[in-house]
Amino acid sequence: MSATPPVLQSLIANRWIGTQAARSLHSAVNGRSVAATHAEAIDFGESLQFARQTALPALLRLDFQQRAAILKALAAYLMEHKESLYAISAHTGGTRSDNWIDIEGGIGTLFAYASIGRRELPSSNTVHEGPVQALGKEGQFLGTHILVPRRGVAVHINAFNFPMWGMLEKFAPSFLAGMPCIVKPATATSFVAEAAARLIHQSGLLPAGALQLVIGSSGDLLDRLEETDVVTFTGSADTAAMLRVNANLIRRSVPFNGEADSLNCAILAPDVLPGDPEFELFIKEVAREMTAKAGQKCTAIRRAFVPSRHIDAVAAALRERLAKIKVGDPAVDGVRMGALASKEQQADVAERLACLSAGNEVIFGAADGFAPLGEGVADGAFFAPTLLLCRDGFANEQVHNVEAFGPVSTLMPYDELDEALALAAKGRGSLVGSVITKTPAIAAQAVYHAAAFHGRILVLDREAAKESTGHGSPLPQLKHGGPGRAGGGEELGGSRAIKHYLQRCAVQGSPTMLAAITGEYQRGGRVQEDVVHPFRKHFEEIQVGDSLLTHRRTVSEADIVNFGGVSGDYFYMHFDAIAAKDTQFGQRIAHGYFVLSAAAGLFVSPAPGPVLANYGLDTLRFINPVAIGDTIQARLTCKRKTDRGNRPDQPPQGVVAWDVQVLNQRAELVASYDILTLVAKKGE
Repeated sequence: MSATPPVLQSLIANRWIGTQAARSLHSAVNGRSVAATHAEAIDFGESLQFARQTALPALLRLDFQQRAAILKALAAYLMEHKESLYAISAHTGGTRSDNWIDIEGGIGTLFAYASIGRRELPSSNTVHEGPVQALGKEGQFLGTHILVPRRGVAVHINAFNFPMWGMLEKFAPSFLAGMPCIVKPATATSFVAEAAARLIHQSGLLPAGALQLVIGSSGDLLDRLEETDVVTFTGSADTAAMLRVNANLIRRSVPFNGEADSLNCAILAPDVLPGDPEFELFIKEVAREMTAKAGQKCTAIRRAFVPSRHIDAVAAALRERLAKIKVGDPAVDGVRMGALASKEQQADVAERLACLSAGNEVIFGAADGFAPLGEGVADGAFFAPTLLLCRDGFANEQVHNVEAFGPVSTLMPYDELDEALALAAKGRGSLVGSVITKTPAIAAQAVYHAAAFHGRILVLDREAAKESTGHGSPLPQLKHGGPGRAGGGEELGGSRAIKHYLQRCAVQGSPTMLAAITGEYQRGGRVQEDVVHPFRKHFEEIQVGDSLLTHRRTVSEADIVNFGGVSGDYFYMHFDAIAAKDTQFGQRIAHGYFVLSAAAGLFVSPAPGPVLANYGLDTLRFINPVAIGDTIQARLTCKRKTDRGNRPDQPPQGVVAWDVQVLNQRAELVASYDILTLVAKKGE
């Protein structure tokens, strides 16, 4: 007698709810019941109240750096438990490599955002976006922009195809931004999202309520949101359009970020010939995007544009490659393509394929020996990889309007590159497009015209292929999203994603006030001078605004000659008095990098101390020339501090950015820059 499938539970207000079975969820491989949603209704008033009153204050007691450290620890924890996630993900019908994208791709995104937070965000909850603008003539009235936590809740409504990656790629930047998250996964594969959420909750790493999980309907959740909240959605364009016009979201101007399925394309450029490495790359890319995840990717190639003279060669090569793909239960050795996520999805793809097939040729499909491998697969949601050929992409509108969200793609011929770009634009906005070419000028032309219609463009040639992650792989460092049909939203993109969950505010005031607000010293503001050299202080002892005005040094001809000998820089401006006289400076001047080095000699405290290393220099500008006989002086001021926490692999330390101004005897600025130092903490 088979065991009763488990009832999935929602995590609401830090407790798991749901014991009565409602909708049965089935294995995509053999149709067996693997779980059930719960019948109990969710009190979204309670959920939001807990998020606002308990989770939000706890998150804001942490700063960006501390939340980044939690993300890293959470990623490590999930990686330790990944095999349990692979086991349950097998029911989605994906192969191990398909589920690697979802599971380890999601965990990798957590690691990536932990690193982004550590590198780019302050140890506070205010991001100084800048730049500072002078709003008055004397520099005592400034303006700038800051980003602060929205003090609201992020609601994430996710698609069925990547139940774990889809959850984590939205959660990571939301959490970094200090927003509690309520995650609503698509029901069909919600058993994977629930398993991941259980591990996250089990880790004990997150503040209570920082992540809540909704199994089943979202009920009146959107109707209860407020102005400080955010909604993100991934799924069909039709559902996105319906949710976007929710009356409460419109009335309260709640931001809505949509990422919708789109008719992504790949263009084989006219310079590529059969036999070229780029030709084979195109074939591999189209076939992979048709069969990976059984084509259930919002970034999959749905339309492939090929020069007319090569259409037969491309069709034959793709047919041959698709014929080698073994479809069936991923547990069977040699299977490279699994099932669609559900029987409902199978029926939907079949219906859309029938629409797409009208007036087009089937180059490869179910009639070509489709026979899924494995026991019980007749009750699974398998679908044959299907390649269509549309001879006239300008006459057939269906190929640019109808998407079969499965292993289906359509070839279309073109005569000139302009035609291919026009066909690509008929998709009315896509998440991603690829251009496969070996000619830089063609790449530049294609991207210039296609960028207005695509969120991301992959230019693929034999050089990039060595490291390319492929057409269909969104990366944490680059934006994911696209215009028009693709939803008009943006996700990922490094720190851009974090900023989506922060509120931008313009701030005006004096340099001293802006320094207090931004956590960064602003020139013209108050400084603190101390008998203790700033480089003799530990990280905890340094305050923003701590400053040192150095002694003076007069630059001699010997300085210039010696620096030229050491550096090998004998540029005429430094050594040829006759040539230099005819320049805008009218005389020989010192090397800019000599000025930089001399300034370091003025402010560095040479004895061993808390400063561990100088590891960078930013915003360097040489403002005015330094001539022989000029006298320079430097002002060193603590501009910004970032506490990186205590790591087991290094001494406790933080990063201090120092504002450096180098002045001449007329108090004119000759050089300006920031230096970055690692500074030890006192410790215990």
